[in-house]
Amino acid sequence: MSQTFLIIGGTSGIGLALSKQLKETGHQVITASRQGNIQFDALTDSLDTSSLPEKLDGIAYCPGSINLKPFHRLTAQDFLEDFNINLVGAIKVVQAALPKLKNAEQGSVVFFSTVAVAQGMPFHASVAASKGALEGLTKSLAAELAPKIRVNCIAPSLTDTPLAAKLLASEEKKKASAERHPLKQLGSPEDIAALATFLLTSQSKWITGQIIGIDGGLSTLRS
Repeated sequence: MSQTFLIIGGTSGIGLALSKQLKETGHQVITASRQGNIQFDALTDSLDTSSLPEKLDGIAYCPGSINLKPFHRLTAQDFLEDFNINLVGAIKVVQAALPKLKNAEQGSVVFFSTVAVAQGMPFHASVAASKGALEGLTKSLAAELAPKIRVNCIAPSLTDTPLAAKLLASEEKKKASAERHPLKQLGSPEDIAALATFLLTSQSKWITGQIIGIDGGLSTLRS
């Protein structure tokens, strides 16, 4: 059965891969981003829901940041910007679209965190703090919105996307990053999108309130 999904940040990286996978399986996809069906910037915009259908079966909030600096170089503005992108943007989207999610038989929300929340890493203070707050939001919303709406969060390791381009700017950097993972490879947008597709659709109808790692084993294994 075809369903309708709103993908925030659906024109690049994981969001683009997710949009493609949902369309390939027969679902309707609406994207909201700077180049999407709906204009949206996580830092400056509220979500305009006037053009959305009355029913949404799911939302994936894909915008994120990779702001890696030593703690002593991070400013309050750095923390605020990461919180606005990773947490406040997600809050604005879900609040705006919640009435349309409630019109679905069972709605689903998927957020994206980072392995750096569970696995402490140097230079990740700002992004891990904001994504950690997003994980808290995931569990709170999952409890509050059950049983009508499921809410889950995916926590990837570094993935080969445009957002990570500076960190993976050469084959040497890609190889070094892959070697840090027990599976000795980088994740792809399609890897993460496959899990997001599962969580958005009724295949995962008994899963909510979960933070699910997809990180090549980095958060739990030592090779």
